[in-house]
Formats: sequence, structure tokens, C-alpha cells
Amino acid sequence: MAEISLPYFDDFLLYLKTQNYSQETIYNYERDLKVFQVFINDSSLPFKKVDKKSIAQYKAYLISRDRQTAVNQEQAEKRLSAASINRMLSSLRSYLRWLIEMDYKAPIIPDSVKLIKTSKKKSKVPELEDLIRLIEAPTTLEQDKRIGLRNRAILEVLFSTGMRISELCRLNREDIDQTGRIFIIGKGRKERFVYLTPRAKQHLERYLVSRDDSCPALFIPYSGPNVALKSKRISSNYIQAKIKDYRQKLKINIPISPHSLRHGFATYLAEEGASPAAIQILLGHESLDTTTRYVHASDRFAQQSHQKYHPLAKQSKK
Repeated sequence: MAEISLPYFDDFLLYLKTQNYSQETIYNYERDLKVFQVFINDSSLPFKKVDKKSIAQYKAYLISRDRQTAVNQEQAEKRLSAASINRMLSSLRSYLRWLIEMDYKAPIIPDSVKLIKTSKKKSKVPELEDLIRLIEAPTTLEQDKRIGLRNRAILEVLFSTGMRISELCRLNREDIDQTGRIFIIGKGRKERFVYLTPRAKQHLERYLVSRDDSCPALFIPYSGPNVALKSKRISSNYIQAKIKDYRQKLKINIPISPHSLRHGFATYLAEEGASPAAIQILLGHESLDTTTRYVHASDRFAQQSHQKYHPLAKQSKK
């Protein structure tokens, strides 16, 4: 049987480009929709016959380890998280919505693609002391001095600015001015400024002094002792793996990721009294609702708010 393809698929990707979506976002849409294409091919299901029942089957397919990935149709190795499944379902909804907007035939309305329920886990923010230990770890744990300087600068910059790991990996030297202000083009091509603390600025300068290359990228990988890979950039996978390694060596029991540094940045700014609106600008959030999920995350913040604002908190016992 001939392969079933999604109608106007290339036109949809072109539309995303015209809307100024980032390359990373467009790639995610393409990858997610190709998984759906694999599903309908495996099911011998013509796209025009997709209905609510087949959407339910697609959800089961995504949950199962028997699903095929979009790349070389290899079998998946682990279950997808609820967040990943919902991202794929959202990509399908956006595609269906675009078909309707373009007056093309869609087999089902976008709202029929319901997202699955996600468990609401309590956000865990590492104690500030543990975050500081992690940030300082490369200085003592890395045998190669230049790698230690670079990785320390990476962690200092992440926690100083609250930027996303993808934003950090895209940084060029010229994006930082003399005062430590960094120009960011973030998610959804939104532009903003973030700021280095004097401490982060100092460690970044130490790292840059150790470099003897002309590569414009701010953070670069090394192929061996003192050998820079020119025209290359540090990868997010490397940073994630290093943070996990440092955490384990320091015996910090709360999982820490690059996102934890961003989360901690917002939480501890809030605990010091920073305005949620200001934190929203620094994080590059479109909605203040997204920001408040960060700033109200810690038990300490909740306790302080209770003690400060409860109407009976200052009355003595009778």
C-alpha cells in the first residue's frame, strides 16, 4: 500500500516560517506530525477518515512503547511523558486548525483532539545553598582548567539571568555589552534583555580570557586538552549531562536541571521581594500566569506570605 501523507504538509511548515517561528519550533512541529503520519500509515488509515475513535487510538499509540519514532521508524525505547504527548496532540490541533483556516478539508475539528490529563506534581526548588554548591562545582570537579572555567561560567550565567538553556547555547560574544547586559531573542522570537550579576560577569570574563580563538559563539566545546572546536557551539545535552554529574557527585538529592536554575532564579528573586511583573519580563513569559507558577513554588515563600498577610497573624493569643 502506498504511503499515506498529510495533505499540504510542506505548505503548513512554510506557513510557520512566514509567521516567524524559530527553526527549533518548526522542527518540533515537523517531528511531531511525522509521528502521526507514521501512525496512520501503520493503521492503513487514510487521513480523510480520521475520527474521534482514531484520535483515541493515536493517544494509546503514543502512550505505548510499541509506537514508532519519526526518525527511521525505529521502535521507541521508553514511554513518553504526559507533557510530550500533549505537545504532539497540540501540534496536530494546530495543523487541523490551519487546514480549516485555509479552507482545506479537515477530517475532524481541532477541539476533538483532547489533551490527556497530567499529574500536578509539586515543584521542587533546590535550596539556595545547594544551587550555589552546584554552580561552583566545575572549579573543583573538572581536571581540565579551561573546561572548569567554561562550565563555571555557564552555570553562573544561567542562574544570574534565568535564561533558557537553548538561549544560552545560541549566545555570541557580541550579545553582551560592557555592563553585563545581554540581548536575547527567546521563545516565539520575543526580544528581551537579561543581566549578569557582578559575580557572573567576573567568571565569564575569566573564561573568555582563557580562549585564544576567533569563534563568535560564547560557549564552545573542546575536543581535547586546550583544543577548541572552532565554529562550534556547546550543546544543551552536554550541559544537562554535566549538571546531572555534578549533582550526583555533590550528593544533592533533589534533581537539578538547567530549568531548575531558571526556576530557582525566579523563586529566589520573588522571595527577596521582586515584582512578579519584573520577573515576567526577565524570564520572557508572555503571560503573568506562567510566571506565578515559578514565584509561588517554594514553601518558604508561602510561609512568609502567610505570616505577612494573614489578618490574624499579628494578634497575640488570648
